Amino acid sequence: MESIFMEKDQMPSDQDLIVALGSSFKTWMELKNYLNTILDKPSEEWNYPGKKYGWSFRMKSKKRNIIYFLPRKNYFKVALIFGAKATDKVMQSDVSEIIKTELRNARVYAEGRGIRIDITDSNKMNDIKTLIQIKLEN
Repeated sequence: MESIFMEKDQMPSDQDLIVALGSSFKTWMELKNYLNTILDKPSEEWNYPGKKYGWSFRMKSKKRNIIYFLPRKNYFKVALIFGAKATDKVMQSDVSEIIKTELRNARVYAEGRGIRIDITDSNKMNDIKTLIQIKLEN
């Protein structure tokens, strides 16, 4: 499923997110606030890569993309990209086997392997935080 915000000339507002994400908006904000406390000079930006994908939100540290938030109806996805060293560390970590399997099976690109994780509530927050820490260390 693609973004629920497909109109290029209508960048989503916080109110749009509250309505679209429903109860998962709280988790969106929890993750965003966490990133703002741990990242060095974090920046936030909405991005519209094209009409096929719609709007997404990303957080960066300096010029490095750290995480993408992909809004959906009543939930969101987070997307992260890991290089080879970071992928190895994820495999050695205590994140869920489901995430490890998805990363192991992900297609390899020049920038690394990318995974997308559905977020409906805060149940996966510890895994997401671990993944972010691994990404920041590598």
